[in-house]
Amino acid sequence: MDNILIDSKPIMTSLDFETVQNVAILGATGTIGIQTLDVMSQHPKRFNVFALTANNNVKSMFALCQQHTPKYAVMLQVQAAKELDAQLKAASISTIVLHGEQALVEIAAHAEVDTVMAAIVGAAGLLPAMAAARSGKRILLANKETLVMAGNLFMRAVEEGGATLLPIDSEHNAIFQVMPNQRAKSLEKMGIKRVLLTASGGPFRNASLDDMRVVTREQALNHPNWVMGPKITIDSATMMNKGLEVIEAHWLFNASADQIDVVVHPQSVIHSMVEYNDGSVLAQLGNPDMRTPIAYGLGFPNRLESGVSSLDLVKIGRLDFLPPDFERFPCLRLAYDALKVGGTAPAILNAVNEIAVEAFLADRIGFMDIPSVIESVMATSVIEEVVSIEQLTKVDTEARQAAKLWLQNHV
Repeated sequence: MDNILIDSKPIMTSLDFETVQNVAILGATGTIGIQTLDVMSQHPKRFNVFALTANNNVKSMFALCQQHTPKYAVMLQVQAAKELDAQLKAASISTIVLHGEQALVEIAAHAEVDTVMAAIVGAAGLLPAMAAARSGKRILLANKETLVMAGNLFMRAVEEGGATLLPIDSEHNAIFQVMPNQRAKSLEKMGIKRVLLTASGGPFRNASLDDMRVVTREQALNHPNWVMGPKITIDSATMMNKGLEVIEAHWLFNASADQIDVVVHPQSVIHSMVEYNDGSVLAQLGNPDMRTPIAYGLGFPNRLESGVSSLDLVKIGRLDFLPPDFERFPCLRLAYDALKVGGTAPAILNAVNEIAVEAFLADRIGFMDIPSVIESVMATSVIEEVVSIEQLTKVDTEARQAAKLWLQNHV
């Protein structure tokens, strides 16, 4: 296999497409999972659906198993696994059904798996992603929380396990595409001045602060450009999604907070940019469709048909750029703060945000209460150096408890 070297170590590698690649999709019933299956279905001679996993969506998982007949299906919830197993047996489908967090870890590290699409939303995706890294898999990383919570541990596991890491977030995928093929340890050695993450600005980029205080659940879920799950859609509306991406970019590209800028780009045509020391700015463009970065990850270093329509710049007509507003979108500021503090601060940020978003989606708090919960818990938390997954699990639990206590006292 051909290697792309990072600091003289084979971190990112290409696959031999003369043989069919077994793919495990973690989070198969979500948006990324469905789109991954769509891209794979266009290349049946290259990819085999080896395993699919989900939380508790039995109806969708049964339909996927009917269509793709994976060897394994994993449900996180035991009752969901029992229901799926009964339905598959009644339909004479031979897929083996497993359940629980340990089963997710085992599938991610399975000896027959070549590629793992890590698309589980939230902290639940951390352990299987770590297992895939330690087992030397080709990891298509769509789970933000793995890097946000445990960036140093995960990147070390990728290196020590000899895994292949390809970012699937459209922004990081874009940056990866326009960086040099031969990677140096630092941006400076590659002649890079900074990376620029583009943000759509979500549905409230032009809203006033007063308007944002009375935002409804339905309004926040109405993203103007992207089709995503509810949690990530709310994160996009608060711009926490972009804040988490800033932290991800730090670990993926060894960039400091000062080397990562966010620019609001409403059209979502330029997915991100890299500025070089000579003044050049290289950008990756495309229609806002996640099948493009998914196809890039599946096929790397080759290019695969994705089913995405051609970009018509004449029809688009204009590309706009604005600075981010940290007053109206304090979640972005909080993410930068957490990155600068380091240690367990990003893990706490992520945990509290998940609880706050859940509360907003349940109509328990207002839209602008989300950053209030995060800032309050962050201000009273003890920040430690990250040393282990067990420590992060404890920190995550404690941060969630603190967020729930805040909600009890303020709702």
